[in-house]
Amino acid sequence: MKTSPFGSFPPDWTKHWENFFNEDFWGSFQSFLPATEKSTNTTGVNIYKKAENELLIVVCLPGLEDIEHVELYTYYRALEIKATINLHFQGFELVEEGIFQGTWEKTIPLPFPIKEERIEATYHHGLLIIHLHRLIPDVRKRRIDIKKTE
Repeated sequence: MKTSPFGSFPPDWTKHWENFFNEDFWGSFQSFLPATEKSTNTTGVNIYKKAENELLIVVCLPGLEDIEHVELYTYYRALEIKATINLHFQGFELVEEGIFQGTWEKTIPLPFPIKEERIEATYHHGLLIIHLHRLIPDVRKRRIDIKKTE
């Protein structure tokens, strides 16, 4: 008679592992790990939706000196954001950096195509707020005029 090497484990032993790995396991070690270029090149982005037709994308861009330092591009179902952030305090030298500085880029996939003529973007108190509307395809039947040629 064969015995399973796992026979001594409780029948629900896998649930304990699922609970363990579903948590943010590596997040608790972040402060001990050296910062990499990829991990420091981040800024906060929240995406909100209203019904199924509108999106509000909020990007945290502190220290933006001029809105000309931000570029926004849209194409079909994506939003691309490029920004340059520089924090300078005259007479002071940076000792520890916790706020990202430099060039930042992000492409955000969108859940639906957007109306390009209804895009609204504002910058207020360090937040770039982008309001997008869903492109509703025009499915109405249209009559086509026929021209008579001779």
